[in-house]
Order: sequence, then C-alpha cells, then structure tokens
Amino acid sequence: MTTHVPDGTATDAVDAMRKREAARSRELAAQRHLLRLWRPPLGPGEWRTLGLFAARDDKELEQVLTSMPLRVWRTDEVMAFASHPNDPQPRTGDGRTGDADANAIEFFTTFTIDIPQGTPDRVVQDTKAREAQRARELAERGHLLRLWIPAAEPHGTRSFGLWRAHDAAAMQTLMESLPLYAWMRVHTTPLTQHPNDPALS
Repeated sequence: MTTHVPDGTATDAVDAMRKREAARSRELAAQRHLLRLWRPPLGPGEWRTLGLFAARDDKELEQVLTSMPLRVWRTDEVMAFASHPNDPQPRTGDGRTGDADANAIEFFTTFTIDIPQGTPDRVVQDTKAREAQRARELAERGHLLRLWIPAAEPHGTRSFGLWRAHDAAAMQTLMESLPLYAWMRVHTTPLTQHPNDPALS
C-alpha cells in the first residue's frame, strides 16, 4: 500500500486522517479482516505499508480496502496467497517459541526456486523432504511464522515467507540452513512495526 498525500494538505488534516485510519484498522482487526501491518524500509517522505488481510473473495477485499480512510490517497497492489505445503499455520498469541529472541525483527522473503536441469528426481524429492523437516524445526523455534504460494500460481516456482530473526545476519544464516537454498533466489525485506498493526494490541 503506497500513500501519496496531496501537496498543500494541512498537517491537521493529515493527523485527522491518520486517527480515522487507526480507528478503522482496529475495527477491521476485530472483524478478522486485517491480520497484520508492517512498514518496509522507507525513503524520505515515503508512506508504504505491507498488509496481511483475510476476505472471502476479491470483491470483499476491495470493500475492506475501500473502507479505510487513507484509501483516498493510497494505491494498493494485491496478491492472493494460498497456503504453502510447509506452512506452519497461524498460531495463537504472537507465535514466539524456542530460540526466537523477544526483540527479534520480522522479515518477509520471496523465494524463487530453479532446480538445475538434469537433477535426478530422487535428489529433488529427498531435498524437498529435508526442506519440509527443516521448516518444521524453524517453526518450532519461532523463526518461521508463515509460508505462502501465490494463489494464481499453485504449481509455480515462487513462494513467500514471514520470519523472525535477531538481525539481518541471523536471518541470512537461517536462509543458508535451508536444504533448497542452493537452488533458490531469495529477496529478503526487513520489516518494522506499524502503529496500526493488530499484533500490537
């Protein structure tokens, strides 16, 4: 979600809009439409947000997004997610268990897997089985929170993850511990807290 405040908008008007947005975000969280909000790295003057929403279909999601006051200044890019076979599934509470540091940072990852041509099927299947086991281990330790695939590409090569690690170096170590890592292209985005994130309430 990218917000562009019109030039010349008074500070009081911006503050009022933010308060209305926060109130509506609380309502949507109570209705279980708004699940999480984060801020990715921002440049000067940028307003960008990553959000995780739940809706029955595209029409309902559009109604949810349109009901948010900032939508009049905002453009949204939407991707529908489906559960990844190795997804640990949502947990109650904040999901912190095991080794995960209480002050850890959340990270969003995009994986693209490119299996080298000629790789024997048994090697591929063994590597995928070890990947699933490693995903379970990292979930139990509180590092892996969620995994998704694009709903429009159920048999594609991309997947997305939500992780928790102490810092960028620790996150890279987690990535390198994945059996499929040698076949992956990984893009990692560090996330910071958004003031309207339902997880903070």
